[in-house]
Amino acid sequence: MDSDFWDSRFSSEDYIYGLEPNAHLVSAARYLKPGSRILVPGDGEGRNGVWLAGRGMDVLSVDGSPAGLAKARKLAQSRGVTIATQQADLLNWQWPIAAFDAVVSIFLHFVPDDRKKIHAAMVSALRSGGILIFEVFAPEQLAFSSGGPKDLALLCRADDLRADFASLEILALDEAEVVLDEGSFHQGKAAVVRMVARKP
Repeated sequence: MDSDFWDSRFSSEDYIYGLEPNAHLVSAARYLKPGSRILVPGDGEGRNGVWLAGRGMDVLSVDGSPAGLAKARKLAQSRGVTIATQQADLLNWQWPIAAFDAVVSIFLHFVPDDRKKIHAAMVSALRSGGILIFEVFAPEQLAFSSGGPKDLALLCRADDLRADFASLEILALDEAEVVLDEGSFHQGKAAVVRMVARKP
């Protein structure tokens, strides 16, 4: 799914994943402090990055879709906040090293080899003591129509995250069935894996 796919998906006036932040992010935000530098890879239309900026965070939203980033900037302006944006292919982006107090990754899915590469880059991007807030769809999501990839290889279990992020201190890690209410593309019952972890 390249930038053309996401540009097409984000081309409507509507914010297809909604205007409000992800529920797991809201729950885990107690680990974040105002003024923290936050990286939000795959931020799409900006709902999560803009919400974090509204809480006093210094946000960099990175996405492959120019259309998504334009909507993120528009949303930030409408909320009276500022976010930095950068267009990049996350697989080929030169991820910063030890530059962020937190990484917020919400519904970013990759095939296993790419997933491990991206997850390692997230760890490297964190400063010591930095927080990773993370949510993905689980394999059981294939039974639901609330969004997410339809390819089993793109879905994760808790054990996958435990292995990928073995260098982090896991503060919370759960496989759960939830009800999503995130715009028109994430509606209804969903099977997810949610994690919060800290870099030593």
